[in-house]
Amino acid sequence: MSKRKKRVVIVDDSVFMRTMLKLAVNKRPDFEVVGVGENGEQGLELIRSLRPDAVTLDIEMPGLTGLEVLERVGKNNKTPIVVVSTKTKKGADITMQALERGAFTCVAKPVAAVGGTSMQAFQSEVITAIESALASNSGALQTIGPVANTGSTQTNNAMIGAIGISAGGPATLHKIIHALPATFPAMVLTQHMPADFIPAYVTRLDDLCPMKVKLACDRDMLKPGQLLIAPGTHHLRVVKIGNHFRIALDDGPKVSGFKPSVDVMFSSLAECAGANVVSLVMTGMGFDGADGTKRLKEAGAFCMAQDKKTSIVFGMPKAAISTNCVDRVVALPNIPSALELAFAQQPAKV
Repeated sequence: MSKRKKRVVIVDDSVFMRTMLKLAVNKRPDFEVVGVGENGEQGLELIRSLRPDAVTLDIEMPGLTGLEVLERVGKNNKTPIVVVSTKTKKGADITMQALERGAFTCVAKPVAAVGGTSMQAFQSEVITAIESALASNSGALQTIGPVANTGSTQTNNAMIGAIGISAGGPATLHKIIHALPATFPAMVLTQHMPADFIPAYVTRLDDLCPMKVKLACDRDMLKPGQLLIAPGTHHLRVVKIGNHFRIALDDGPKVSGFKPSVDVMFSSLAECAGANVVSLVMTGMGFDGADGTKRLKEAGAFCMAQDKKTSIVFGMPKAAISTNCVDRVVALPNIPSALELAFAQQPAKV
């Protein structure tokens, strides 16, 4: 008996985009488009009646918007939804809200609605996003308890926190970002996300986080109470210049399949900071961060990974854990307190 194809619903108000998305999905022998909606009302009905395995959803539509579709589907929806959005500031802002409300991931539409390399790359990104969505634990965030309190332990400001995160990242961080206190040591973060959406992502996190959240720029100094996030166009490296740790943006090729890469960030910290580092690999597809975790552990760092139960995608944490270099596997609600404890107990030797 042949294996059942994965059923996909496409919702977009553009005839051209619906056609391109349908062509991309139907090229896969294991996927099939079972419904196409041209507005939010149709999309909502298709999702409810067909119960597809995955959905691609435009955000900016007349009438019922993609954001409203997500709200009406509800937080208990177990069908992963891939947001397909424009690169405009408005599109990016709404996309961040969609991701916080449970959309699985986002793909940026090509600037010009024409064929060629940009459209082929877009179609490939959509298929990769759907593959990741199908492999996800869409209910991971629905059962987590309250986030453990921080602030009871004195942390060491000589420490550096480093987080690598990918698919499922915005919704996951949204659950805990409010619990990262302004008293924390300096932190850096690499998130796999289309570059055009990163500035809006940083703004959203800064609104929610007691720490100052900033898009990393070349030569930025790492400071206690500040979280620096890699731009989507460059790898984030940390270097030591004199007595200070600074950002060095790297425009090199992809590493471990990504740019920015968690492995690049972790490896740079292993070289310059060693035991001063507490690292954390969170939800994501693939293995980025595993090699960097090994390098950090060899340099004396304290390494953590998110657990399977609370990871939307357990690929990256699983790869890190499989290195046998992870000191602690931690559930999402306990991440802020686990970071706090590690910052207090890990000896700074640099």
